[in-house]
Amino acid sequence: MPDPPRTHDMPVLPVLLDHRRTVADSGTPATATRHDTRPGWATGETSRRLILDAIFYLVRGGIAWAQLPRDFPPYQTVYGIFSRWAAAGAWQRVHDALRDLVRVHAGRDPLPTAAIIDSQTVRGADTVPAASAGYDAGKKTKGRKRHIATDTMGLLLAVVVTAAHIQDRDGAHRLLAALRIRFSTVSHVWADGGYAGRLLPWAQKVLSVTVEVVKRTDKLSGFLVLPRRWVVERTFGWIIKHRRCVRDYETLPAHHEAMVTTAMIMTMSRRLARTGDW
Repeated sequence: MPDPPRTHDMPVLPVLLDHRRTVADSGTPATATRHDTRPGWATGETSRRLILDAIFYLVRGGIAWAQLPRDFPPYQTVYGIFSRWAAAGAWQRVHDALRDLVRVHAGRDPLPTAAIIDSQTVRGADTVPAASAGYDAGKKTKGRKRHIATDTMGLLLAVVVTAAHIQDRDGAHRLLAALRIRFSTVSHVWADGGYAGRLLPWAQKVLSVTVEVVKRTDKLSGFLVLPRRWVVERTFGWIIKHRRCVRDYETLPAHHEAMVTTAMIMTMSRRLARTGDW
């Protein structure tokens, strides 16, 4: 197995937008692994464009790594590069670059000042180890829970994956800490009633972040669009359009976080490609 590529070799910038794809410089190769036994792949080099196409195909279609079509590089190569890029933070840097472009194109400052947080429990497949999974009694679901923070446009700011039995307010400690480290400009956060309690004074005292709980009124029945909270729910909708994110198939929580980030990369790249001026 070759050594992992250096950080500055990752496909970070420039990011090219090409027909609904986010692709790095296709002239920079990613070396194939020793597991590549198919003719033409054993000793050759695979372009990053092909690797990204294979990963995007998997994330959108929800297939297993071993089910990648033969038009793509061997799945061992694709998975190995995906995991190395995830460990090196490459997916996060590409995502952040695209998010800044989307915000600037919408007339916003690249750095947000407010966020919305929420969580979503997803059923875990048999590939999820029991040590990192749990049971959400409220949703009656065994698997993992993803905690996300978005800006007021619904763009992802931070994602943390925990076992499903972790309470929202407990997972929010990790989420808000990660959000604060990455965005010192965020000073106000909206959340639902599940975050009420000890989280609010902790966030104010430790992180200097004001958490405002948007509660549902008991006077109305039926469906009601709640201020601010609908934004993060729409983001969950964007994420689960990518079938690999409908359930959790990943052995490592960090890989599920990378899958969510990749899903948002695909969403933002399509949005930017439709503008026609990139």
